[in-house]
Amino acid sequence: MADQIQDWKALGAQLRIDSIRCTTAAGSGHPTSSMSAADLMAVLMSKYLKYDWDSPKKPNNDHLIFSKGHACPVLYSMYKAAGAITDDELLTLRQLGSRLEGHPNPHTLPWVDVATGSLGQGLPIGVGIALDGKYVDKLPFRVWVLLGDSEMAEGSIWEAFDKASHYNLNNLIAILDMNRLGQRGETDLGWNSAVYAARARAFGWHAIELDGHDVTAIDDAYTEALAQTDKPTVLVAKTEKGHGASLTANKDGWHGKALNAEQAAVAIVELGGERNIIIAVQKPEDLKPASTGTAQPLKLPVYDLGTKEATRKAYGDALVAVGANRPEVVVLDAEVSNSTHAEEFKKVYPERFFEMFIAEQQMVSAAAGFGVRQKVAFASTFSAFFTRAFDQIRMGAISNSNLRLCGSHAGVSIGEDGPSQMALEDMAMMRAVCGSTVLYPSDPNQTAQLVDIMAGLPGISFLRTTREKLPVLYSPDEKFRVGGSREVKKSDNDKVAVIAGGITLHESLKAYETLKAEGINIRVIDLYSVKPVDSETLHRAAAECGGNLITVEDHWIEGGIGDAVLEAFAGFGEKSPTVVKLAVTKLPGSGKPAELMNVCGIDAEHIVEAVKRVL
Repeated sequence: MADQIQDWKALGAQLRIDSIRCTTAAGSGHPTSSMSAADLMAVLMSKYLKYDWDSPKKPNNDHLIFSKGHACPVLYSMYKAAGAITDDELLTLRQLGSRLEGHPNPHTLPWVDVATGSLGQGLPIGVGIALDGKYVDKLPFRVWVLLGDSEMAEGSIWEAFDKASHYNLNNLIAILDMNRLGQRGETDLGWNSAVYAARARAFGWHAIELDGHDVTAIDDAYTEALAQTDKPTVLVAKTEKGHGASLTANKDGWHGKALNAEQAAVAIVELGGERNIIIAVQKPEDLKPASTGTAQPLKLPVYDLGTKEATRKAYGDALVAVGANRPEVVVLDAEVSNSTHAEEFKKVYPERFFEMFIAEQQMVSAAAGFGVRQKVAFASTFSAFFTRAFDQIRMGAISNSNLRLCGSHAGVSIGEDGPSQMALEDMAMMRAVCGSTVLYPSDPNQTAQLVDIMAGLPGISFLRTTREKLPVLYSPDEKFRVGGSREVKKSDNDKVAVIAGGITLHESLKAYETLKAEGINIRVIDLYSVKPVDSETLHRAAAECGGNLITVEDHWIEGGIGDAVLEAFAGFGEKSPTVVKLAVTKLPGSGKPAELMNVCGIDAEHIVEAVKRVL
């Protein structure tokens, strides 16, 4: 045991030294935040972590998430100690083209599950991974999450604490690196480990207070954590920021600051000098995930022409069909599944449905965690409430996450509930996400097809559904694609093209009938794919309709369908068409859907007026 203790201490010193070396070479980074966690990580990788570095997607590998992503110098130093990268590569930290970016990123490193750096997200994602391990794949791997004490002020962390205990995730171990110092001084609680532990216990966790530089205490704490059968565990480890070097140990003013070459040389000598310890990290048992069923032929729901149905109901019905066809589908909802209709999936596949309650940040993060485990995750809530999880969505794009999000109850057309429930910025928000797909169906058969398409889409996809029951426009045999649109009404004499989606498409069709009776022909385009947009159809409409386009949307005038159409003409060097945008421009109140659409100027009456003004 004495030899093992010395080995752990030596490895901890190496991790500190290498954290200094790589950040000094880069001229930037977070060596002191890494040095505080070095002993915790040395014991973990030497004895407890089970991971096959040659097969990072092996189903039974443990998962190690650095929620405090700025401490990645110690993570990359662990990679070196595991023999996964060379010392030469370690010293390329933060250089252009290096795999070792300033925060961990799965785009470049196969051993990184998710991008971190925006604090408060690693533990919530870990909850999703642990849920998959315990309830879906039923594998004994562990999820280890390194937390910083500053991020313990984030509400998303406590959403994760709540859901982890609700689901009895004893396979989740959080390691709180309580080093007292944040970016600009002492953290909220400093070294008050008793309060951190009390809060964790109040949330139903097993909490262990320890000295984060006592390797024997660390060893004992990990053993205790693994013995838990029905609770997640948090290690509240008192550490020193910059530990091991007198220049930096417990000294303020060193956050995000590299040592210069002279300072680094002194600190390295003080830590015992450079070394090149290689650890044979133990590999996990070669176990396979539990079966989630046999894929059945795809049988999407069918809605008859002449009937009415809400696209939100079609979303739920389609989930059942896609879930039968794809046993890897899991569904998460934020306690509104009777409104989003995700409950249709829950009725048939309760073992693959996970209730996140009113915790939208946790829901999106858990979906990302399921994605790490190669599951096809759908997450749904009222569209307005995705705004509070926007950072999780944004980071999902950076993480290479495949997230399928469905927002219901969009726009003023939800009616009497009023503006707090009305998503009016959701399309703008989702269009701004890197590589995202934004879909806004107008018909239940169309919705069902788009849900199936989303199941196979990479990146972040968003489906905007409508509360109201709408007439069925398309037969079940019609085909739709991402990046497409549908010319619902078209003639050779069209004077204006009206472009809409969702409920305003139906208002556009009412306007079409009114104008047709007056001898005015308009083209009506269903822009169900808002991103990517169907530029070819829009350019043809502009050319054939005298350059007159009108967009109509149940959304703020900024960032939605109107702007998507305008962007389709940007940079082409041709004369731009006249584009009139009908959208919500003032704060709505409560009222009947038809009343609110009229007040906001996006109903058939206002479309008719706009066409006449243009002409």
